[in-house]
Amino acid sequence: MAKKKASAGKKSSTSAKLLYRPIGLVSGMVSGALAGVVFKQIWKRASPGHREDSPKALESEFGLGQVLIAAALQGALFALVKALVDRGGARAFERATGEWPGD
Repeated sequence: MAKKKASAGKKSSTSAKLLYRPIGLVSGMVSGALAGVVFKQIWKRASPGHREDSPKALESEFGLGQVLIAAALQGALFALVKALVDRGGARAFERATGEWPGD
């Protein structure tokens, strides 16, 4: 079965991949920082007593359930924000250069 490409069948060139690499690195750092900010705000509003910080695995005052919920939420938010930022960066790169940076 043939695999469909995200950019209407275009295959990216090696030069497009190399040119996009620094952009991808910067967008990865930005998405990580943004995800951290979003997670802190959500946790602050959603946690009982509106705690500033989420429970860490080695903090004994929290139950395993609380730690796992915080970790799952943080991981899901990171993946979501990273995917949004990566996809947006790739689309902008494609508009600017005419080539899709992935694949």
